[in-house]
Amino acid sequence: MSFTAEVRDELARCAPECAYCDVSTLSALVRVCGTLSITGKGGYQLQVATETGAVARTMIELTHKILKLKTDLTVRRSILHKVRNYLIVLPDQPDLEKALVLLGILDRSGSLVQGVPRHVANRACCRRAFVRGSLIAGGFVADPKGDFHLEIAVQGEQFAHDLASLIAGMGVKARVNPRRGAYAVYIKSAEDIKRLLSRLGAERAVSEIEDARAVKSVKNEVNRRVNAELANQTRSAGAAQRQLELIEALEKLGLRRSLPEGLETFCALRESHPDLSLRDLGELADPPLSKSALYHRVLRLEKMVEEAHSGTAEP
Repeated sequence: MSFTAEVRDELARCAPECAYCDVSTLSALVRVCGTLSITGKGGYQLQVATETGAVARTMIELTHKILKLKTDLTVRRSILHKVRNYLIVLPDQPDLEKALVLLGILDRSGSLVQGVPRHVANRACCRRAFVRGSLIAGGFVADPKGDFHLEIAVQGEQFAHDLASLIAGMGVKARVNPRRGAYAVYIKSAEDIKRLLSRLGAERAVSEIEDARAVKSVKNEVNRRVNAELANQTRSAGAAQRQLELIEALEKLGLRRSLPEGLETFCALRESHPDLSLRDLGELADPPLSKSALYHRVLRLEKMVEEAHSGTAEP
């Protein structure tokens, strides 16, 4: 089961907080993945198509519980995608139009409601139920082992912005993006995704995100340290090579034989250990020398070579 399916299933099992929350959840389900058509007799037919068992189960349960309406269920298996397709049909029947008004799909004049209907999102708990239903119906939550991403695919610009406003009321910033004739209400921040799922009651999903973040944090720290160590080694190797070239230049200039004892000690150590850093090289000296002390000896050698090349070296 994908992480999205796990989240949807967990949200579908959340209990309503008040007597009206189920209406809000059912309203969101119908609005996000339902299709309303007018029959030849001037009546209505509502279809809800989904590949998610949690949507089909919740849709049927709440329709029977709240609306007391007849539903027809067709289950087909997609050979191409190897998933089940659920088609729930509410055929034309006496109380269907009243139910559509109750759910905020139609207003009292029979016109389609463009945004989130106010009467199904009056209370804070009902607003959570509406967002929960929208996420169950059209949500996607990326596996937290990869990138953090949550989005809800919806139809209608006003509805998308209204839904984003409901989410903002929970302290979570959601953005709206047009996408192939539809709209995506999306969240990219791991903290915001956690906060939203926690407010909606998906605590198991939140726990998985926290675990994934902890693993990512450890991996990132390990990678950072490895990269830093590799960079240090590269710098040390480059510096050591330049020091060996400096010693070779002293040899060619005939200056090596007249070096003071301290400088000759450095040259001998570097030639014996061409791959060590100055810090490690200093630990091999007798007595041990600091990195700073060796670095100053390198500077003295560089100055000697520069003066020799410029003709200012003393005989």
